[in-house]
Amino acid sequence: MIIEQCMEHMRQSKPFLILGGGSNVVFTEDYQGDVLQLASKGIKVGESTDSYLLEVEAGENWHELVQWTLEQDMPGLENLALIPGVVGAAPIQNIGAYGCELAQFCDWVEYLDLNTGELNRLTQAACRFGYRDSIFKQDLKGKAVITAVGLKLAKQWVPCLEYGPLRELKETKATAKQIFERVCQVRLDKLPDPAQLGNVGSFFKNPIVSQGIYQKLIAEYPSLVAYPVEGGMMKLAAGWLIDQAGLKGFSIGDASVHEKQALVLVNRGHATGDDIVALAKHIIARVNALFGVTLEAEPRIITAIGEGSL
Repeated sequence: MIIEQCMEHMRQSKPFLILGGGSNVVFTEDYQGDVLQLASKGIKVGESTDSYLLEVEAGENWHELVQWTLEQDMPGLENLALIPGVVGAAPIQNIGAYGCELAQFCDWVEYLDLNTGELNRLTQAACRFGYRDSIFKQDLKGKAVITAVGLKLAKQWVPCLEYGPLRELKETKATAKQIFERVCQVRLDKLPDPAQLGNVGSFFKNPIVSQGIYQKLIAEYPSLVAYPVEGGMMKLAAGWLIDQAGLKGFSIGDASVHEKQALVLVNRGHATGDDIVALAKHIIARVNALFGVTLEAEPRIITAIGEGSL
């Protein structure tokens, strides 16, 4: 049904927005087009000699999928627990947490080509995954609707315990279920429940900088939190930068920097789109002035007529 609706809107040149779970979208105004929500369900499981091969419909809830794979004794996704949203949205920004990214487990992505109406399938390499990035945010932006995702989970499970609060589990021979529970505990302790306090999770990407910039910053700020990434670059903790800028708890209108996690912007009840945009711009300007680093928004910014930017 979603395919037919998309193509009908394209034929009529009617503005429309494809929405998954809506957890990574900030509406700054009332959207004037139609909103089509992906709700397709289904999980098919196959296997090869060394891996479980999952074919997952785009409308499946991501966290529920992670839970389901563990119940089926197919570990691997536990570090990505409690990331809100649906499976179809996961490849777009290559979701990640606690040292893991979707790209590590993605086998292929199926999408509807909005120009031709054809269903195409991209291999993992063809998706051009990067840090919170993919071909779906670049060349295929606005041209594709993801309909299904193929996942490949190794039968020989290797835990990922190199990141932050999971390091302490390295000596305990933790099971995948224990890692899942720890990830859930950490996220629930640090991140507000969107059902209770409006937010879209991490509002800013962790900026990636050169070794030269990193060395300059670490010399001035010895407590700087950073992690090495490919190419000799360093990923800075955006939350640390915002916190050090003295912005934790800072508000514009009813839009506020969360008091427990500076990376999260919250709606305390009646924040307008202008409040949220103004707060985000203030944070970007303040962090840039102090550290010479420019933050980028992670969620999609939607105006009355379509996707916008800060």
